[in-house]
Amino acid sequence: MAKENTNRVDGQVRAGAIIQAHTIEQLNLTQQAPPEIPWQLPPELPHFADRTGEQEQVLAATSEAPEAGGPLVVALSGMGGIGKTALGFRLARSLREHGRCPDGILHLDLDDLRRDGVVELADALGELTRGLDPDAVLPPGYADRRRRYWTASQDKRLVLVLDNARSGAEVLPLLPSSAGGIVIVTSHGRLHDLDGTRAVELPLGPLDGEDATGLLRATVSDPRLAADPEAAAELARRCAGLPAALHVAGRWVRRYRNRELRRLMEELTAELDREGVPVVEAVWDAAYASLSPGAARLYRLLPHHPGPVVTVGAAAALLGGGAQTAQDALEELDEAGLLLSRPDGRGLHDLIRGHAARRSQGSAEDVPAARRRLVRWYRRQAAHADLVAAGPRLVVARPPVDEPGLAETPDLSFASPHEALHWLEREHLALYGCVRIAHEDGLDADAVALCEPLWTHFLDHQHYADVIDAFTLGVAGADRSEDPLAAVRMRCQLARPLWEQRRYQEAAEQLRGAVHRAELLGSTEPERKLRASAVEFRGKLASVQGDWAAAVPDFEAARAEHLAIGNTYGAMLQTYLLGRAALALGDPGRAVTLLTEAHRVATELRRARMASRTAFELATALRAAGRPEEAAPHYRAALDGARARHSAADELRVLDALADFHQELGEAERAAGYRAEAERLRG
Repeated sequence: MAKENTNRVDGQVRAGAIIQAHTIEQLNLTQQAPPEIPWQLPPELPHFADRTGEQEQVLAATSEAPEAGGPLVVALSGMGGIGKTALGFRLARSLREHGRCPDGILHLDLDDLRRDGVVELADALGELTRGLDPDAVLPPGYADRRRRYWTASQDKRLVLVLDNARSGAEVLPLLPSSAGGIVIVTSHGRLHDLDGTRAVELPLGPLDGEDATGLLRATVSDPRLAADPEAAAELARRCAGLPAALHVAGRWVRRYRNRELRRLMEELTAELDREGVPVVEAVWDAAYASLSPGAARLYRLLPHHPGPVVTVGAAAALLGGGAQTAQDALEELDEAGLLLSRPDGRGLHDLIRGHAARRSQGSAEDVPAARRRLVRWYRRQAAHADLVAAGPRLVVARPPVDEPGLAETPDLSFASPHEALHWLEREHLALYGCVRIAHEDGLDADAVALCEPLWTHFLDHQHYADVIDAFTLGVAGADRSEDPLAAVRMRCQLARPLWEQRRYQEAAEQLRGAVHRAELLGSTEPERKLRASAVEFRGKLASVQGDWAAAVPDFEAARAEHLAIGNTYGAMLQTYLLGRAALALGDPGRAVTLLTEAHRVATELRRARMASRTAFELATALRAAGRPEEAAPHYRAALDGARARHSAADELRVLDALADFHQELGEAERAAGYRAEAERLRG
């Protein structure tokens, strides 16, 4: 009779802490770090009109929220500057204080992801998923990303603040899957299409006289307001009850500490009568008039910055000066209340951006020169980040010309590839915006040059709406400037995000244009590399559609071109692709030969990413060829390489393969271990 196995577990055990096995040859246990709880809110405003009634209504609604159904939606609506976002942030903090969101707080401004009036929901889902799981592996398509977000938000008691929604159709796909979640939505108008949700609607009006005056007093803390309550009330009335205007008005009063409040009000009233400007506009005008010439100039130029956050370097580029001048101007604008605090830095409130744009009209400022400086400064920083992150590679951008006014503007430095990639992600909205500025202003070479580092960024961060828009403009710029190398390169780069979105016909059209133009190129090494690249991309398009037989001739032609010009890396890459094709076409023996060669060269060239990927494909080919004992070390090498590069996508692919591999070998315990690791990575 076989010996009976008995298992007993006493005490409290967390998920994943029990392992049952008859025989364990090797066991590696790693302590999992607790997940970081997201906190995506800016520093709290020092002064805030409490809107106590609204807060009490939300707290009451959340205390009664059922444990079934979707999340509770709190819809804050009202005109711009009314304080919707500030109230949303305050509600989120209050909910945390009451223990309603132990799993964190997420924030997303939908205007940051809006292109031609439409929010790219796949990008929004990616941002939210990565907020919950920074190492999340994001699939390319909208439907798959939505499912991934549902998985990441399952059973989470979190708060999500969605700013600047224009319809319920933009909100519904972004709701977390947990009934314990709370979603705070801000919008200018009421959202009438939040069908099927548990919603609390809170339309916000301007602050009434007492609350408005109270916020003004809190902002300024000036005895003149108490000494002349009538003038204080009149100033609050001039701000139309808008917190955004009251903050600026308070800073304006504080700037003129030695003037009587009534005199300041007389000046403001005189301007209203003289200019006939809207009430709130006069408040902005008064704050603007108090600025130094340098800060006023930056204020006029800031509407031309395409990103939501303005750094010192970007401000210096707009001004055409040094970092200290830009820093002083930014601090003065902040002190005047003209900059908005965001979770990731300081920028312009939409209302104030409009005012700054109006002040720019008719001024003597050379706006085209400032826009050109900004584009070329970002181009220079992005090219440096690309070099640090991706290493030397073929680029087709023409050398930049020296830009007058940028001599004093400081460049950034990046200590590591991780730091460079982080900068590209943090500034991606500004970079994509600069491509649009370059196209609008006829700076075609700059548009193409910016697309080069954005390709590196895209490989890890698939913001599809932005990247397709940018590479489309890159194609247009290459054609308009009649740059044959860029015309090939931009079409190849545009094709990949198109096919990843399953827009195969559009991708094929771009690649037909790329191959045709590549055939007209000359015989220099860069031209021949581009010709091989265009053919390779055509083969990749065939492969992603499952037609590996059609892909093989293109990969072979590209490899022959690379071998002819002595491009070892390019030839290795095509050998790798041919090995994958052989495996897909049912010839594991040939696949092993090709992938062994590709792996050897990638290792000799010290290309860590390709060494890891060729190891993975070689292991798969050896496994298919019935040589599992040789496959195992290559799988482990691929896993080590993916982890060393912090590539969650590659790590997940290897873990899934290892689970299947050990299951086939009858090693159920090992298979279960790898499968559990994969599930943890998926979140």
